[in-house]
Amino acid sequence: MRDEKVAGETPCARGDHRWWHRWGWLGVCGEGAQLPSGQGRTEQRQNRIFSFSRRRKAVKFGCPGKDKCKNSSEMPETITSRDAARFPIVASCTLLGLYLFFKIFSQEYINLLLSMYFFVLGILALSHTISPMMNRFFPANFPNKQYQLLFTQGSGESKEEIVNYEFDTKDLVCLALSSVVGVWYLLRKHWIANNLFGLAFSLNGVELLHLNNVSTGCILLGGLFIYDVFWVFGTNVMVTVAKSFEAPIKLVFPQDLLEKGLDADNFAMLGLGDIVIPGIFIALLLRFDISLKKNTHTYFYTSFVAYIFGLGLTIFIMHIFKHAQPALLYLVPACIGFPLLVALAKGEVTEMFSYEESSTPKEAAGASKEEPTEASKKEK
Repeated sequence: MRDEKVAGETPCARGDHRWWHRWGWLGVCGEGAQLPSGQGRTEQRQNRIFSFSRRRKAVKFGCPGKDKCKNSSEMPETITSRDAARFPIVASCTLLGLYLFFKIFSQEYINLLLSMYFFVLGILALSHTISPMMNRFFPANFPNKQYQLLFTQGSGESKEEIVNYEFDTKDLVCLALSSVVGVWYLLRKHWIANNLFGLAFSLNGVELLHLNNVSTGCILLGGLFIYDVFWVFGTNVMVTVAKSFEAPIKLVFPQDLLEKGLDADNFAMLGLGDIVIPGIFIALLLRFDISLKKNTHTYFYTSFVAYIFGLGLTIFIMHIFKHAQPALLYLVPACIGFPLLVALAKGEVTEMFSYEESSTPKEAAGASKEEPTEASKKEK
């Protein structure tokens, strides 16, 4: 967490022809340094840009055929070891590029562009997040109609779907409610609206991104550990970029809430990257717990406690030294070290590092098709 008003993070996008982008999720993931109270705008940074999807509905962008991308649109994107190793490099290049960009161009116009970008992005993210909860409040006789937004390219056999989005009336209601929050944020930059968007980004980030094994998680966390420390302690690039623009890519906690109420303006801050990056690793350990079939969530609870411990240690060090602290400097050793010690004590280190997520959606779908075929052969 950090003390300060607000800060922005830099988006870094990498496209893919699949709907789930390898470097994208609905929201921006950024790691933020910790700032003590009254020390200027919080140091933060960038990472990825968005994709918007409905879990229960088919959403396909850039798919060559009608059914070819259906499975990939319903499944999260898996981060491979190659992606994990490359990510800190891509993030660093983006951060440095934005630093030069702010030095050359007017900050006012850049902020205007970013405000509009996160306005749209936040509405989509929040709408997707609140939709399951809002469905409980609709009456059974609610007139729910189905709609489809379809854009194609070409004709005949060469026709390709560019956008295929299916939604219903309930989705439109959620989108309208999210738009109210978006306008509120755009006009006031209020901390509650900021937190609503930030939570939506975080939840979607953990939902849309999966690590395929513990080794990949260690590579990702280790790389971002070095990235975080270098850009906070080694240069002023992070501080310059953070002071240049504002965006809802952090959670803010008002420290003067009792004095000023909802008009509070002195905040402790937690960057979304400090939530999402450890979050996808903790989610991986939860799936590992389930794979052991012991009806316990030992590694999940251990890593969750480790995250709380690391975050608390960050806050403690920040207040002791009154200096910005990179949160991942403390979160990464805690989130990796605690579960590893438990695995050593239980003699399950080999199982932990040999655990591998099931393959791609296409392979999984193919396997499901093959199984009944073999079974039918045996019956014959």
